[in-house]
Amino acid sequence: MIYLVAISIAVAIGLFVLVLAELVPARPRTVEQRLADIQALGTDPHGLLFRRRRMQQRERVMEIIEQIGARLQPGERTTDSQRQLLHQAGYRSMRAATVLLGMRFVLGVGLFLLVTVMFQMLLLPRAAVLLGGIYFGAMGWVAPVVLVRRKARLRQKEMQKALADALDLLVVCVEAGLGLNQALQRVAEEIRHVSMALSIELSLVNAEIRAGAARDEALRNLAARTGLDDLRTLVTVLIQTDRFGTSLARPLRVHSETLRDKRRQRAEEAAAKTAIKLVFPLVTCIFPALFVVLIGPGLIMIFRALGGVV
Repeated sequence: MIYLVAISIAVAIGLFVLVLAELVPARPRTVEQRLADIQALGTDPHGLLFRRRRMQQRERVMEIIEQIGARLQPGERTTDSQRQLLHQAGYRSMRAATVLLGMRFVLGVGLFLLVTVMFQMLLLPRAAVLLGGIYFGAMGWVAPVVLVRRKARLRQKEMQKALADALDLLVVCVEAGLGLNQALQRVAEEIRHVSMALSIELSLVNAEIRAGAARDEALRNLAARTGLDDLRTLVTVLIQTDRFGTSLARPLRVHSETLRDKRRQRAEEAAAKTAIKLVFPLVTCIFPALFVVLIGPGLIMIFRALGGVV
């Protein structure tokens, strides 16, 4: 019975952590944090040394984690799915895969040892100590991948919301007489205020084309990096129109209208799901209190009357 209670508590804690991770907003971007540090340095020159030391310590920790990941994963054994997931989350560094593996190992082993020591200090049975250590160690091993997937989903949602506006800008640029490369560059500059992620991806397409890559290859890399079906369809349209030499404005306008219809349908679907999502909080939080307020006085009167009769 004790083991069953311990397992139930561990599962409840894990679910609570996952729900909390979904509800907590994402942390500011690294670039924004560094810009804030630079602005703070201008107003507080005395904190320059402290901030440099903090950055150096952070780099040392990252190097240690990278070395651990490199020892666990010798050579180029990063799977395509893992590399694609990191690209979708915005991590394009060559050491991203090794850092992720090192972080998973450090968190898994660290949580396993920490929970094991804590449970032993609480004088729990050995089976409970072992189960708790294995459970929290598994959570530490899985948590970095969950966070990376969450960041990838948030980034995809951001790009998906701004894609229709980006297509409208692309249509305007093409109709104004710009070529596809110049139009993509202009859209990347203008869409920066709406979606920084989409602006970066479009800028990477232009950078690959300038580096000598074929336009078809650069556009396919865009679809692979983002993982969005709407962008994959847009890339197919652009490649076909470029290959057959047809006009870009009309198919882009049609595709933009299709994206706006899809966005409206997604909003309607989300609104239709609201009633179902409200069932759980209604049953667990609102209905019990409502029953206590409505039925409680009547039950008290009934118990008093029955008690007087008895």
